[in-house]
Amino acid sequence: MDNLFERPAVIEEIRNEARGITPLKNKAAKAPAAPNPELVADLFHIHSLNDWMKMEKETDHPEMLFDKFWIEGELCILFADTNMGKSILAVQIGNSISRGKAIQGFELRAKPTPVLYIDFELNSKQFEQRYTDSLGTYKFDNSFHRGEYNQLSMLPIDQKNYDDYVISALTRGIKATGATVLIIDNITCLRKGTDTSGQALPLMKKLKYLKTRHGLSILVLAHTPKRNTAVPISRNDLQGSKMLMNFCDSAFAIGESQTMQGYRYLKQIKQRSIAETYGADNICLLKLERRNSLLQFTFTGYYAEHQHLRRPEQAERERLTQQVAQLHSKGYSQRKIAAQLKLGLATVNRMVSWTNSYE
Repeated sequence: MDNLFERPAVIEEIRNEARGITPLKNKAAKAPAAPNPELVADLFHIHSLNDWMKMEKETDHPEMLFDKFWIEGELCILFADTNMGKSILAVQIGNSISRGKAIQGFELRAKPTPVLYIDFELNSKQFEQRYTDSLGTYKFDNSFHRGEYNQLSMLPIDQKNYDDYVISALTRGIKATGATVLIIDNITCLRKGTDTSGQALPLMKKLKYLKTRHGLSILVLAHTPKRNTAVPISRNDLQGSKMLMNFCDSAFAIGESQTMQGYRYLKQIKQRSIAETYGADNICLLKLERRNSLLQFTFTGYYAEHQHLRRPEQAERERLTQQVAQLHSKGYSQRKIAAQLKLGLATVNRMVSWTNSYE
């Protein structure tokens, strides 16, 4: 008689599912199949260490594209704050590589090769104006190509996501120009952002794939958040730093001299292919100027980074000057400002005069 009241198995399964109970037999049924060893092995190229050494010994040695900052076959990142001249230096490097002519003060050992520069920063007219002066328009080598973002482009229906769309477009550009060097200005424009690991990881993986698949050397420009110019530049200053640094082969930065107005400096931040040469004790100081219609950086010498950082007393003076300016704008007399900030009246007078000269 008990069997007459036994619920059908399907009813029991529905009740158990509603209670969050999963039968053991269902767990077994949903367990993933064991991976095929032959397919797993295909994911890796496996050889003895001696074979690896022999194979690599027979391949060409990667040469310097921009001294020890960027070597052939690397995915390199150049980063700096806004208005530091990242784009100007990137175009100067691309021009050097396409012509096979080194930038004064820096080594170039690679042979001339086509370069593709993807420009997300300037439109074509802005670019033309940057490299035009009273002497005329600068003549680049015909193997130096520039790509500009098409505002009318739309994601194709058959494309999975924007990242794949960008990589496909870059691939077409590489094939069309025959470029072996790719410069992207800048990485934040390739997707919505790279502040977090989740945003940076997929993009860096795809750029790595692009580099390996087509035998490229890639230079990617990136920004830094607002930084303290009293401390040395480090990998932590790169926006989305941790993931971007993990996946790039090399990185270098442009800093602004706080002691020589109008000067910039280059510093190595990461390198895998070569020993550090241009670290904190040996930065390259640059000056921006125009020669023969080409806006460019000129090398002026080697220095220690601490010589170009904002000094503590300078930072304190700037802080006090700002406080004086704020109180002065509120109508405080110079004598009252001096008393409140515990400064000499003559010092306050100089700070007010200096502030007024820049208003």
